[in-house]
Amino acid sequence: MDVAINVKQQKHFVLVHGACHGAWCWYKLKPLLESAGQRVTAIDLSASGINPKRLEEVYTLEDYSSPLLELIASIPPNEKVVLVGHSYGGMNLALAMENYPEKISVAIFVTALVPDIVRPLSYPLEQFFAGETPEMELDREVSPYGAPEKGGKSLHFGPIYLSTRLYELCSVEDLELAKSLARPTLLLVDDLGKEKPFSAEKYGSVKRAYILCKEDKTISLDIQRSQIENIGMTEVKEIKDAGHMVMLSKPQELCQNLLEIAQKYT
Repeated sequence: MDVAINVKQQKHFVLVHGACHGAWCWYKLKPLLESAGQRVTAIDLSASGINPKRLEEVYTLEDYSSPLLELIASIPPNEKVVLVGHSYGGMNLALAMENYPEKISVAIFVTALVPDIVRPLSYPLEQFFAGETPEMELDREVSPYGAPEKGGKSLHFGPIYLSTRLYELCSVEDLELAKSLARPTLLLVDDLGKEKPFSAEKYGSVKRAYILCKEDKTISLDIQRSQIENIGMTEVKEIKDAGHMVMLSKPQELCQNLLEIAQKYT
């Protein structure tokens, strides 16, 4: 892909993975953005990827998001980042937007879960699970972890779920990578149901865009469109013939969309 970007136009993209994944899932997209002259940081959230924390040390959205929050906190006052969140990573983006709205030029949700400013923070997850039938669960597992009084629940994608619901449009090599590297993620439906929505003054003030993937078998098109309507996106783009793992199946198309959004809103 030939994308000419002036050095003065360089942006800092921060890439946030979804459930059970890590920074490794951006391995195709990151060099494309960098070859277009951009600065890119792909992070591992707590107990994800090669992050050293164990799941038993992570019980809240703040715990899970701490690597992202620490990174955003370290950004100098005169700089801003372009936040990109995939799938469950939309919840981490939302928390960063609530805490550091002044440090984010635009937040881009890639077929992601997105809370609004009216309903409980758990609503996107509740909406997702409400649309799931027992047949759709396949070998996806929800299990308790840690001390019983903590009430920790983990989410894990088995190989059948990965191949059928997430990686069906990806290469065999990418699927095998996911089978090898996927780690259980904390599931926060119960805890987030007790939390107030993020604020219009902070979270709601950040420019936000949504990249809709029309062939996603994980987060349905109906849920994607419902979230877009609920939160009121500044801009919406579509990638045709793209499944859930769009950064692996359509990396060039995703890169072009990210560059266009960042250029427009920063």
